[in-house]
Amino acid sequence: MSEELRELPEGWELTTLGKLGEWSSGGTPSRRNTEYYGGLIPWVKTGDLPDDFIKNIKETITQEGLVNSSAKLFPHGSLVVAMYGATIGKLGILDKPAATNQACAVLISRGITTALIPYLFYYLLSSREDLRMIGQGGAQPNISQAIIKEYSCPLPPLNEQKRIVAKIEELNDRTQKTKESLESIPQLCDRFRQSVLAAAFRGDLTADWREQNPDVEPASVLLERIRRDRRQRWEESELIKMQAKGKLPKDENWKDKYQEPKEIHTSHLPELPNKWSWVRAEEVCDFITKGTTPSSNEMFEQAGDVPFIKVYNLTFDGKLDFSVNPTFIDKVTHDSKLARSKVFPGDVLMNIVGPPLGKVSIVPDNQPEWNINQAIVVYRPIKGIYNRFLCYYLLSSECLFFATSMAKATAGQFNLTLEICRDLPLPIPPILEQEKIVAQIDNLFNAADIINQQVEKIKFKQEKLNQSILAKAFRGELVPQDPDDEPASVLLERIRAERDKLNNSKPKSQRQSKRKTVQGQGTIPGL
Repeated sequence: MSEELRELPEGWELTTLGKLGEWSSGGTPSRRNTEYYGGLIPWVKTGDLPDDFIKNIKETITQEGLVNSSAKLFPHGSLVVAMYGATIGKLGILDKPAATNQACAVLISRGITTALIPYLFYYLLSSREDLRMIGQGGAQPNISQAIIKEYSCPLPPLNEQKRIVAKIEELNDRTQKTKESLESIPQLCDRFRQSVLAAAFRGDLTADWREQNPDVEPASVLLERIRRDRRQRWEESELIKMQAKGKLPKDENWKDKYQEPKEIHTSHLPELPNKWSWVRAEEVCDFITKGTTPSSNEMFEQAGDVPFIKVYNLTFDGKLDFSVNPTFIDKVTHDSKLARSKVFPGDVLMNIVGPPLGKVSIVPDNQPEWNINQAIVVYRPIKGIYNRFLCYYLLSSECLFFATSMAKATAGQFNLTLEICRDLPLPIPPILEQEKIVAQIDNLFNAADIINQQVEKIKFKQEKLNQSILAKAFRGELVPQDPDDEPASVLLERIRAERDKLNNSKPKSQRQSKRKTVQGQGTIPGL
């Protein structure tokens, strides 16, 4: 409880949550008895608490489960607070009678307390971080029902509570509309990026550039040069192998063993701009293969010799994110068992196992060597093919469409084979135009990134505004005070008198009822 809440407006009282109503908690029927579950009684756990009315309750229990456990049936409108673990301080209000497990504290909706619950909901919402800090004091992050009952609470007159709640909800409605508008922007930016990529690989982004540069070398010339270079490298490699065996060729017939790249069929492919060409990915990459996964005892978290890339490190923007669960392997494994799946700065990686497919990243240069698992394929483009151009194309929905149309679905999921990855059709412009396309995409993607950054800043400010609204509410600064309101001291006395009367009027048999229905709310229909 912060010191500033101790200076309260006239008519307010500083009290504790335990004095404002009856608190209780629930229990868990034995999981060994299946007859205790699947009944008509909703059974709330902390994961069901939405900081709102609780409408989606995943599990139910039977009357037998209720009777044979410490679970209780709480009335509609009761306030539920999470006490354990990462959910400490999560809230919910029952929109129907329900039971809870032992990780939930419940302020029972009954009598005068019912009128206080909307105000207390927002007060506890504003106090969540404080409750979490209290919960960090022990070996496990937990708070108890006793801590909640002793937790301080500034209590205004009841009429002022209603004005405070109405004002908070009015302001919340405004911020919620803003939030909904903001949350649609990242999806719009994603659609914008795909539109940019589609325009780029139709040639639209560089249409003016082509008009201004009619004499640029066409891609067909580039590809012919690539084919000559590839054959020359093959011949040199074969000669070295023959020399190593002491066998020199007697004629040129050995060159006939060279396999020309498979011809690409373009009848099903879109028409390309002048001086562009379709080509199979294998023809413009020195290396296309997938990775390997070592045994679990050969992988290390957080530190090691060589970074080991998994699918979750790939992104939809071309950048590798190795901050997510970084994994490493040792140098011996890297150079032996996983030598085939080494990757290097500038290589282009794509996931071939989903969902989802379509994650692509360029290997950064902050490490000299990396390695990849079996769900990732590496493309190593040859000279004349800009790696960022290839990366952007692999990110495009057009490329993903081609890839999945060549794949077979298993259980509704498309996974890509190495053959598909090597046969992917790529639209290749002249090398100078590749660079221009990448520059255009960079500029437009940067604009989308700036918009997303602004959205995050606005959301952060909005959250701060929401916290400020709640802080003002519980200092008595959000709505005006009315001197004619019944003081909170009188309200507290009425609550105390009502609780005394209720406790004194309970028959002993009712207090010990095995039906475990909290007084004042009835039962679940059918029980």
